[in-house]
Amino acid sequence: MVAQNSGSDSGDPVLVGEMSRAEIEEALPHWVDEEILATPDPIAASSLADVLHGVEVTVLLGTWCSDSRRELARLWRALDDAGLVTADPIRYIGVDRGMQEPGVWVAGRDLRLVPTFIVEREGQELGRVVESAPQGIEIDLLALIRGEKTGVVSASDQLDLDEDEE
Repeated sequence: MVAQNSGSDSGDPVLVGEMSRAEIEEALPHWVDEEILATPDPIAASSLADVLHGVEVTVLLGTWCSDSRRELARLWRALDDAGLVTADPIRYIGVDRGMQEPGVWVAGRDLRLVPTFIVEREGQELGRVVESAPQGIEIDLLALIRGEKTGVVSASDQLDLDEDEE
């Protein structure tokens, strides 16, 4: 992980590269405040904990992005509520403001908005949640993992989704 100068009024660092949840929370303590206020669906959170084994979830996020803060706060609260505090099975990749770095993680991923939660099983993408989860991140990730949804799931009006994607 590399911290870049934010260039913003908030003074938040732009963290780029692979990092842990703990590193994000240490660098951005106000994200922890938002976790405390989050109210994920308890049934979906518990179910998510049961199905995360065998899938890879990679989150491309911007530490400079309020959407990333909102969605990760809710996900982390769901994981905490489900008892996955120390066994967080998700990979976190911070990207720069131009969403071009780190190139090894961004290249070929069709990254248009952050956060982007990419769900894979055995190297095959099952689907992704982009920018904002319409039902709540814990519910939409669960639906992708179970195969109830596929493709791009987003509540963003900035994406041009095909008719078969939700």
